[in-house]
Amino acid sequence: MEEFGIAAGQRVAVVWDGSSPVGALKRLVDSVRASVGADGRVAVENVNQLPRSAHKESSFDVILSGVVPGSAAQHSAEVLAEIARILKPGGRVLLKEPVVTESDNNSGIKTAAKLPAALTLSGLVEVKELQKEPLTAEEAQSVREHLGYQGNDLLIVQIEGRKPNFEVGSSSQLKLSFAKKTSPSGKPSVDPATAKLWTLSASDMNDEEMDLLDSDELLDSEDLKKPDPASLRAPSCKEKGKKKACKNCTCGLAEELEQEKKSSQPRSACGNCYLGDAFRCATWREDPAKREPAA
Repeated sequence: MEEFGIAAGQRVAVVWDGSSPVGALKRLVDSVRASVGADGRVAVENVNQLPRSAHKESSFDVILSGVVPGSAAQHSAEVLAEIARILKPGGRVLLKEPVVTESDNNSGIKTAAKLPAALTLSGLVEVKELQKEPLTAEEAQSVREHLGYQGNDLLIVQIEGRKPNFEVGSSSQLKLSFAKKTSPSGKPSVDPATAKLWTLSASDMNDEEMDLLDSDELLDSEDLKKPDPASLRAPSCKEKGKKKACKNCTCGLAEELEQEKKSSQPRSACGNCYLGDAFRCATWREDPAKREPAA
């Protein structure tokens, strides 16, 4: 069929709904069968039963849905996903569906803008609108009877989409090359002018016009002075205004504080009074005058 681009030997599915006139459906199926010939195949499916069909993936070259004259078929997301599943990679779907021109309605009928988006979300590509026109009297009557919509802002849209040229879930290995590009000799090419600029030959050393600098002449008297060790020492914790030594102190403040702590501890003549009465010497026990609190 030139109208739908069907060729001989193709596998075609015709999807109809309860609003499709029986006579018109039969004439469409007979016409499709004549186009595909003996080597082709035509399957007829109800739009409500399509998601529960037993068709395998990638079964059809073309799917016609809602194209029966007088049809008011509505394509849910589940139906569109099933259409995308049973289409062959690169296969086409042509469908017709009544749409509304205003989006603020509660009828559940899609708008002309949402219908292509629904096909795209189902996994189809190259979605394009082929035709948009007002409903015929027969189609308008079918919409009122089967969809219960009484508005006058309805249009019938014919739209086409294709399945990508790969199966859902397929994978392919990416060939990526991260090797560095090198010259044929294996070494990076150098500009001859740049190489000559940075090359110093023996003849250049004997050239009277060539001024060579002695590295020692670049140092002045201040650079040759030996630095004072005190100037190289890091400032101590005290110089920084700290009362406590830093963690991992290296300036000596930690040792000074530790020594001061030890020297400030009170000690008796024998050195054991601070341990308690049991460790004090006999002189302290025998002489009451010396029984003073240990310092």
